[in-house]
Amino acid sequence: MNHQIINNTEANRFETWLGEKAAFVEYGQHDDELITFYHTEVPKEFEGQGIGSILAKHVLDYAQMHHLKVRPLCPFIKAYIQRHPEYEPLVYHKEGH
Repeated sequence: MNHQIINNTEANRFETWLGEKAAFVEYGQHDDELITFYHTEVPKEFEGQGIGSILAKHVLDYAQMHHLKVRPLCPFIKAYIQRHPEYEPLVYHKEGH
């Protein structure tokens, strides 16, 4: 199944529509260098089908393409990065921490 993911800048989320319902990742882009991912949501009836992972890969690839550092406050995105260490260099680390 091919999921078209759009960046809904008005709602500050990347989303894909599953019939009448959306799966999405909420974000905040603070400047030209940093994007924070706050929350990932997949409608209950679509859970376990890999849609969250498709969204996570998409948003991390987006950050990489746009040379953005990532602040993964969303536990799902954070776990995805742990399972896919190739995205670890994107993670924003505060100076001195």
